[in-house]
Amino acid sequence: MSDHHVVVVGGGFGGLQLVNGLKGAGVRITLVDRRNHHLFQPLLYQVATTILSTSEIAWPIRRLYADRPDVTVLLGEVTGVDSSTKTVSLRNGMTLGYDTLVLATGATHAYFGHDEWEPVAPGLKTLEDATTIRRRVLLAFEKAEMETDPAVRDALLTFTIVGAGPTGVELAGIIAELAHFTLPREFRNIDTRKTRVVLVEAGPRVLPTFAEELSAYAQRALEKLGVEVLLGKPVTECSADGVRIGETFVASRTIVWAAGVTASPAARWLGVPADRAGRVVVERDLSAPGLPDVFVIGDTASVMREDGKPVPGIAPAAKQQGGYVAKVIRARLSGKPAPGPFKYWHQGSLATIGQSAAIIDFGRIKLKGWIAWWIWGLAHIYFLIGTRSRFTVAWNWLWIYLSGQHSARLITQRETMREEG
Repeated sequence: MSDHHVVVVGGGFGGLQLVNGLKGAGVRITLVDRRNHHLFQPLLYQVATTILSTSEIAWPIRRLYADRPDVTVLLGEVTGVDSSTKTVSLRNGMTLGYDTLVLATGATHAYFGHDEWEPVAPGLKTLEDATTIRRRVLLAFEKAEMETDPAVRDALLTFTIVGAGPTGVELAGIIAELAHFTLPREFRNIDTRKTRVVLVEAGPRVLPTFAEELSAYAQRALEKLGVEVLLGKPVTECSADGVRIGETFVASRTIVWAAGVTASPAARWLGVPADRAGRVVVERDLSAPGLPDVFVIGDTASVMREDGKPVPGIAPAAKQQGGYVAKVIRARLSGKPAPGPFKYWHQGSLATIGQSAAIIDFGRIKLKGWIAWWIWGLAHIYFLIGTRSRFTVAWNWLWIYLSGQHSARLITQRETMREEG
């Protein structure tokens, strides 16, 4: 093994693909992440909506590389990078030297200047976010069951999702199905079928990155499930009592934020240009401007396609970037010519609406309905890590499809009826 040290910050799709791509390259790799697990983020909303448990979409990073002596895994949070000394600083005071640095630090929720909304309108990026949302959704029904004030009960049974991208649409559809089909027989004092699920989008249509015909189908499918879709109306206020949409106030005790993201502070660490979302504007080989030994990939990077459109912040894009950078590093170490500029291959866009409908946009080929839902399910099962995860997820989906019962309706983390702080 050579002395060349590759430090990878972030154990998401891009970071893991890069580490996998360097297997047998003869380098020392240190993988740093704030959490000890790799998360299959595309199914995170299913944890938030009681379909899957946390262990079915997350895997310990150490276990993934137990048989790779070239890989050292550290649980830590990076606080800065000194490109002049080629070191990375961690919050615990530790300093790592690197020969090559790869930043795959992802993104977090963007509240467009209203960070004070976060406590009452959590986003969905981590397992902690998912279990928080799940707890709030389930507690809302439990509290409504004991509430005697009709106005408060109605507010408890009103769920507002801000943002109609894939995450917002998927959340709205599943919450509506949960309320209208799964829960009605389990409560005595409330009729959960009277639950309001409100999906708010400031733009003119849901799923704006999809073709208009698929977007229109998704809206019709949501409305068939009982979701109220409000388009062209920005949110102007979020509070513990509800949300203001334009000039209208909606009393809602459960709000979920799915309206935007902002990148990690990688650009600030490196002192390089960033786009409006804070993503590093990288070179054509995904290196940071003026720093050929530093690469930025995934949601942290602003990458343009050949047609001038940005590469989307989705898992396949991050994996392609991680694999590409691994090839660049290998070429440099072996003295071979570097591969050409990074080219993104779009494999299609997918989104689900509830448990029996989906849309898929492959470009020329567009699918919708239950056929798209089965293809969506098979694709996600294929990309899960490990046979056990594939089997349990497939079984859970089949059980819900046949019985209508969700298997992960557990209120955890806090005492059941303690008020949210």
